[in-house]
Amino acid sequence: MGHTSNLYFLKHLQKPKVGKTSLIMSLVSEEFPDVVPYRAEEITIPADVTPERVPTHIVDYSEAEQTDEQLFQEISKANVICIVYAVNNKKSIEKVSSSAARISIFSLVPLILVGNKSDLVEHSSMETILPIMNQYSEIETCVECSAKNLKNISELFYYAQKAVLHPTGPLYCPEKKDMKPLCVKALTRIFKVSDLDNDGNLNDNELNFFQRTCFNTPLEPQALEDVKNVVRKNLIDGVCDNGLTLKGFLFLHTLFIQRGRHETTWTVLRRFGYDDDLELNQDYLFPPLKIPPDCTTELNHNAYLFLQSVFDKHDKDRDCALSPEELRDLFDVFPYMPWGPDVNNTVCTNDQGWITYQGYLSQWTLTTYLDVQRCLEYFGYLGYSIIAEQESQAAGITVTRDKKIDLQKKQTQRSVFRCNVFGDIGSGKSGFLQAFLGRNLMKTIKEEHRSYYAINTTYVYGQEKYLLLHEVFPDFDYLSDSDLACDIVCLVYDVSNPYSFEYCAKVFKQYFMDSKTPCMMIAAKSDLPEVKQMYGCSPLEFCRRHKMPPPQSFTCNAASAPNRDIYTKLTTMAMYPHVSQADLKSSTFWLRASVGATVFAVLGFAMYRVLLKTR
Repeated sequence: MGHTSNLYFLKHLQKPKVGKTSLIMSLVSEEFPDVVPYRAEEITIPADVTPERVPTHIVDYSEAEQTDEQLFQEISKANVICIVYAVNNKKSIEKVSSSAARISIFSLVPLILVGNKSDLVEHSSMETILPIMNQYSEIETCVECSAKNLKNISELFYYAQKAVLHPTGPLYCPEKKDMKPLCVKALTRIFKVSDLDNDGNLNDNELNFFQRTCFNTPLEPQALEDVKNVVRKNLIDGVCDNGLTLKGFLFLHTLFIQRGRHETTWTVLRRFGYDDDLELNQDYLFPPLKIPPDCTTELNHNAYLFLQSVFDKHDKDRDCALSPEELRDLFDVFPYMPWGPDVNNTVCTNDQGWITYQGYLSQWTLTTYLDVQRCLEYFGYLGYSIIAEQESQAAGITVTRDKKIDLQKKQTQRSVFRCNVFGDIGSGKSGFLQAFLGRNLMKTIKEEHRSYYAINTTYVYGQEKYLLLHEVFPDFDYLSDSDLACDIVCLVYDVSNPYSFEYCAKVFKQYFMDSKTPCMMIAAKSDLPEVKQMYGCSPLEFCRRHKMPPPQSFTCNAASAPNRDIYTKLTTMAMYPHVSQADLKSSTFWLRASVGATVFAVLGFAMYRVLLKTR
C-alpha cells in the first residue's frame, strides 16, 4: 500500500530578505550562494537522496514576481508549506501568525515554521513562536536554521517530509493532550486483532508477533520488559498478568506522539491498512482478484484454518456455538454488524438459535461464493493478511476452473454447488430450505428474519461438500441470469394442490429443457393426500419424457428431523451432471453416493470437540 510519491514545498515569504531562496539553494548545492535570485526555479530531488525515500518537488514563491492568485494555486497543490522568517527580525517573526492564518483559510496541509539566519543571533526565537504553534493545529514543528553555515538545512527538509508522511493532525489533539477519537478507534481495532487469544492483554508472544509484523524485528526480552515497566510507572491498569492491556497499548502510542515519534504510530496504522484519514484503505480491503467467466470463488484450506482460529478465539465457553454476545465481540473490529438475523435462518444453529461452528463456516462459504468482494472486505477487518502472514486477503480465495472444463473432464475439484429452488407460491420451497438445516415446520420465522438461502454440508463418496440452496421468487416473467445460473435445478410442487405442478413444468420447458443443467422434481408435502395435477400429464410421466429422475417425495411436517437423503442426491447430481439417467434411477448409485455421510458428519463434529479439549 503506497503513500503519495510527490511532496510539494511552498516557501511562503511575508517579508523580503528572510533567506528562503538561499535555504533552497544551500540544500541543493550544499554551499551558501554568492548571488541569490528573487525566486528559485522548481527543483525535484530524487527519492534515493531523501531520508524517507520519497521524490520531492520544491516550489519557491516570491512576492516580487508572483501574484496572490499564483500563490493560492501553489498552496492548492502543496503537501506541506514552509513559512520562513528571519530570527533576527522582530517584524518578520510577528508576521508569522498572519501568514499562518491566511494559509489556513485555503488549506489544511501541515505547516512548518522555519527560522532562518540563526547564525546572526545568539538567542532563540522559540519563546515567541510557541504561542503561535499552539494557536494553529496545522503547524507541525518549528526549525531554526542557517542557510549561510548550513545549520539544520537537511533537518528542515526531513521535518517537512515527515510532516507529510507522518502528520500529527490526524493522530493527536494538542489542546486536550490526547489522541483523537479516530486514532483511538483504529488502534483499538489493531489491539483486538493482535490479541490472538482474546484475553484482553497482549502477552509476550503476541507483542513479539506484533513487533515483527510492523517493524520486521522482534523485541529482546529485556526491551519488552522495559516497555512494560514504562507503562507500569504511568498507569495502574496498563499491564495485567504480565501482558499489555488496551489502556497500556493506547498510552504507549500517546507517548510516542508526544515525544515526536509519530512515525512509529503511523507505521503501525499503515501496516494494518489505514490511510492518511485513518480509514481502512480501499486497496487493503479490496485487493485485485481476477475471476474469469463461468468460474466460482471458494475459501481455501488456509482461509478455513484462519476462520477456525477466529471462532476459537471468541467461543469462550467452548460450546461449539457463538452466543449473541460472542458474535458481537467477534465483529467488534468491523465498522458495522455484517450478519443480520436472517443469517440464523441461512445456516445451522443450536437449540438456543445460536450459530454453530458448522453454521459459521457455512456462512463464510456462502459469502465467498455469492459476493467475494464482500468476503475480502470482511477478511480485511479481521486482519487475515496480517495474522495469516499473507500478501493480501486474496491469498485465502480459490478461483475454480471453468465449469465447461469440468464437464469435458467429467470431474470437478469444486467444493460448493448451487441449487436454485423453483416453485409456485405455497409449494413448500421455504420449508425445503429450512429442512436442509435440520428444522421442521414446528419453527415459525418472522418475515423480516426470513432468508432466501440455506447452506450446509453434505457428503458424497465420503467427501465433504457444501450445497447452497437459493429460493427463487416465483415471478415467471422476470427470471434474471442469476436466477438461472446454478449447478442443479430443484422444481418443487405441492402434491395436495392440483395446480402446483403446472408452474414447475412451465419453468422447466422455458428455461431448462435445452440446457445441460440437471433438474430434479420434488413432490413436497408428501404427508398430505396426493391429488391429480391439472396438467397434460402426471409429474412421473413428465419426468420420464424429459429424462429426469422420478419426483422425490418430501415432507418436513414431522416431529423428527427431516430426512437429508434428498440433499445428498442433489449434491451428487450437481457434481456429476454427466451421469446417465439409468444410473440416476439406480438405488445402488444413490447408496454409494450417500454411504458414510452420517458417519463422516458425526466423526467430524466429534473430532472438533476433541481438538477443543486439547487446546
